[in-house]
Amino acid sequence: MIKPESISESLCDLPEQPSGIPWPTEGWQHGDAKPSDAGRFEQLSNEIFDLQGAQGVTYALLVIKNGELVYERYDAGANAFYLQYSWSMAKSVTHALAGILVKQSRLDLYAPAPVPEWQNDERKHITLDQLLRMSSGLAFQEDYVDGVISDVIPMLMFDGRHETGAYAAEKSLEHPPGSHWYYSSGTTNIICRILKEVVGDGASGMLRFMNDELFEPIGVRTATPKFDTSGTFIGSSFLMAIPQDFARFGLLYLRGGTWDGREILPREWVDYARSPTHHSEEECYGAHWWINPSNPRQFYASGFDGQRILMDPDRDTIVVRLGRTPIEEVDYIWDRTFELIELF
Repeated sequence: MIKPESISESLCDLPEQPSGIPWPTEGWQHGDAKPSDAGRFEQLSNEIFDLQGAQGVTYALLVIKNGELVYERYDAGANAFYLQYSWSMAKSVTHALAGILVKQSRLDLYAPAPVPEWQNDERKHITLDQLLRMSSGLAFQEDYVDGVISDVIPMLMFDGRHETGAYAAEKSLEHPPGSHWYYSSGTTNIICRILKEVVGDGASGMLRFMNDELFEPIGVRTATPKFDTSGTFIGSSFLMAIPQDFARFGLLYLRGGTWDGREILPREWVDYARSPTHHSEEECYGAHWWINPSNPRQFYASGFDGQRILMDPDRDTIVVRLGRTPIEEVDYIWDRTFELIELF
């Protein structure tokens, strides 16, 4: 299923669920683990919530330690049952959905991606692996800044909104497949259109598949994905859930894809997600998951406006931060979440 060379040999082991701590399928057990420096933790938490930029707000901050919920804080009218936007954290959900179909032998990771528009030109060589690694070579301008030419905004809100996968699939090839890394929401929606065709029965079939194979087995009851008019899950950007359900999804990956004795995803698929494809001082990317360039043992799902599910296998800790963050304050939030998780 996964080529050995596609998984980094430097990956750390993923922790098991500690004996005696129940899986949070029905509800999180509250633990009493404390940060190593309580004063610094409180300061960081306050800084994460007390944003100064225009419209900056943190709705939720959760810490999971050894499979238990040890810290939970809400603000700005939000609470534990307040649905939150995923934005691009949905890409990591898309990774899980693709992994389930690869596990079921319904998708081939290294075969040419089944995209009808590509069958008569050089794009026919693009694989699902290259799409997941953001190295397809397809042209796509990922930008959210006013006045800057962008492909993602038309795809989500204007010309491409009814068929997001088809909109992205029409893009030309700028680089040979596998030769160039570039972050692209379009490639995710191409994947999601492929998933829809494999599963069948449009949006209804895809929603049943998502619930039956991923969400329900791990206790995620509030996941609310958005579909375009063609029935494609807009997996680049649109899935809502409560913060505790985002934490459950993170725990699935921190536990190597197995939940309470049931393999949802093969461990190799999780390792594939956190094996670097692109690595620079500023950023590191695996396969639809991000990696901390300063500490490659940490990996995370990340979304616009400062959404994050951050995992540290060495500490068996997850930090979930959800909010609405001006672009000039996103790095401020990131720095504090990275420091906060290391206090556990």
